[in-house]
Amino acid sequence: MYMKMALELAEKGRGYTSPNPLVGAVIVKDETVIGRGCHRAAGQAHAEVDAITDAGGNCKGATLYVTLEPCNHYGRTPPCTRAILDADMARVVVAMDDPNPGVAGGGSAFLESRGITVSTGILREEARRQNTFFIKHVQTGLPYVIVKSAATLDGKIATDTGDSKWITGEAARVHVHSLRHAVDGILVGVDTIHADNPRLTTRLTGGGKHPTRIILDTKLSIPETAGVIDEHHAAGTIVVAGGSHDEGKKAALLEKGVRILTAPLRDGRIDPQKLIEILGKMNITSVLVEGGSRVASSMLRAGVVDRICFFYAPKLLAGDGISMCRGPGPETISEAIRVANIEIKRFGDDILIEGDVIP
Repeated sequence: MYMKMALELAEKGRGYTSPNPLVGAVIVKDETVIGRGCHRAAGQAHAEVDAITDAGGNCKGATLYVTLEPCNHYGRTPPCTRAILDADMARVVVAMDDPNPGVAGGGSAFLESRGITVSTGILREEARRQNTFFIKHVQTGLPYVIVKSAATLDGKIATDTGDSKWITGEAARVHVHSLRHAVDGILVGVDTIHADNPRLTTRLTGGGKHPTRIILDTKLSIPETAGVIDEHHAAGTIVVAGGSHDEGKKAALLEKGVRILTAPLRDGRIDPQKLIEILGKMNITSVLVEGGSRVASSMLRAGVVDRICFFYAPKLLAGDGISMCRGPGPETISEAIRVANIEIKRFGDDILIEGDVIP
């Protein structure tokens, strides 16, 4: 019960804690919750300290339930293990060990060496699912990549003329904005910019965090008037170009606050594997790939995608149109990309199928 409460508290930091993990904490004394806390944003107090503060210093002999092993090292904030010792707690219950190979187990071992009882593994899998972005990045240096698409029942994301508004209903689109809020970056190809001129921001009731906008643009053809180029907007924009482009255009974009990255090409297009490595080094821990069909296809074929989120609306084009993925594919069904741990959700009349891509 208490660990579930801690997991719910951790969700309050969704979208704000990167590159740190989501963490929630609950302090219990005499079977009564006396403190609740979470890590609200990178650079702010960790969940354990937040809960201790909430408890008002009445933690002697209490039990701390925390979704991630307390840190035992200095970062932007002092180690949480010291705060736990200073609070004179008797027991710490941990959902999951710290997945960082360099520090895993250190916090629990330190607390046990100081006489505090430590139990680990309560709702471990739930805690790991909550922090898939953090775990992938801290263990590999690469961002967690999600491909999102919205299509008709016959697999079309737009008509031949490029019209795609709106395939899905309002409820499905709100969920997509929740995904945007959760990730660090949103990625599209420049063809999507030319066709739709999206702003790629988060629009949720009550606000939400805007992801960094990442535009794949081999030849640097993005219009200077594009909606994603707005130096006054909180969402930064990165344009990823090939090795050869117009230096005058580059200067104009830089003047507008756009960051230009140069990435290697593969078959005339941005190399997905090299791009993901570059983004990981920039501390971008998660990326939502939203378009278009060739970008989705190249990312999937390159093996850099961790999860797919495919929406299907009860509509049929019953003819030609733009498919969810376009480009060279396998010759046989046995070579198809497999997806596991399928989840199906309904948003009004629309269906979301999501699952983990098998490496």
